Amino acid sequence: MQYRFSENVDALQPSAIREILKFTGMPGVISLAAGNPAPEAFPVEQIRQISARLMEKDPILALQYNITEGYPRLRELLKARMADQKCFHSAVDDLITTSGAQQGNELSCKVLLNRGDTMFCESPSFIGSLNAFRSYGVNLVGVTMEEDGMDLAELEEKIKANPNPRLVYVIPNFQNPTGRVMSLAKRKGLYDLACRYDLVILEDNPYGDLRFSGEPLPSIKSMDTEHRVIYTGTFSKILAPGLRVGYTSAPKEIISKMTVCKQVSDVHTNIWAQIVCAEFLETTDMESYLDGLRAVYRRKCSLMADGIRQHFSKRIRWEMPEGGLFLWCTLPEECDVPAFCTQAVEQYRIAVVPGSAFLVDESETSPCIRLNYSTPSDEQIVQGIEILGRMTREILD
Repeated sequence: MQYRFSENVDALQPSAIREILKFTGMPGVISLAAGNPAPEAFPVEQIRQISARLMEKDPILALQYNITEGYPRLRELLKARMADQKCFHSAVDDLITTSGAQQGNELSCKVLLNRGDTMFCESPSFIGSLNAFRSYGVNLVGVTMEEDGMDLAELEEKIKANPNPRLVYVIPNFQNPTGRVMSLAKRKGLYDLACRYDLVILEDNPYGDLRFSGEPLPSIKSMDTEHRVIYTGTFSKILAPGLRVGYTSAPKEIISKMTVCKQVSDVHTNIWAQIVCAEFLETTDMESYLDGLRAVYRRKCSLMADGIRQHFSKRIRWEMPEGGLFLWCTLPEECDVPAFCTQAVEQYRIAVVPGSAFLVDESETSPCIRLNYSTPSDEQIVQGIEILGRMTREILD
């Protein structure tokens, strides 16, 4: 049978990351390509104990349907935590739990944009969100990423040049894939542009709790006096991604529409996982716990950075992140980066991701690669960077 797919999905293709990750199951491959949290950071014993208590005391709560907005106790805890961070304003905002922050990002596009409306994204940006946005037939416009975030002058030009500008998507903290942080000046500047041109900002913050150096910056949501910022967060990077628990804070009217859309999608987020997250928040000294996570990522990032300094060709430029999971490298312009990544995995058994996988315009090229230091073991980081460095010297020096 010849299948005819809907216009929304017909042009969607598997991401380059997924294609690279197919190699990671092969014997001997060291993957620096994933975006997973460090497995040694998972609080396995605490989750085991919480789950055991739940199944002993109230198993039906964990096994029965629950409300779409989310497990009430978790929502109250998140509202309080986010209010402390000035990311929730009870007079105007509501909060919904989602199946990871990814669903919050997808629902934001679904409830606010019509086919053909314009949405602006950092370029490069997170491929999962880009594909979600593409599936709604929006006019997705990339804006160049500078070292301190989105190029706001370019954004303003593109706002004026494109029809029905509606939404701006940004990852201000330790951006995926670049690891960059949007400066305070650009956060304020972006909010000013949104107010002047009547845009909504979608602020995706999966990595904000993982700052291991430098000073934290206020969220864009904390600056929101006109109620035009949607904020998405997740437990994926601080507990475990398999729980699939995220959350979205936004004006009540937006959350109301998201709730209806979520009802027809998955009814509600996994209730057992939501209860685990609630119990974890209630029984854990979160700042001490997060300090422990930060120490893990600080060590792994430093290990990778030390290896790059020692082994990489000096013609490769790279950026030392202050947090998150990723390190961004730029190769010389004449380098064929996709071929470099293919050779790395096929010949040297090192998996890395080409920067082009994260571009809004899929026809463009990028001289960059993304390296992940959270997923591989310390031994794999040392070995993988040494082998990759030898390859860069052979090709570039």
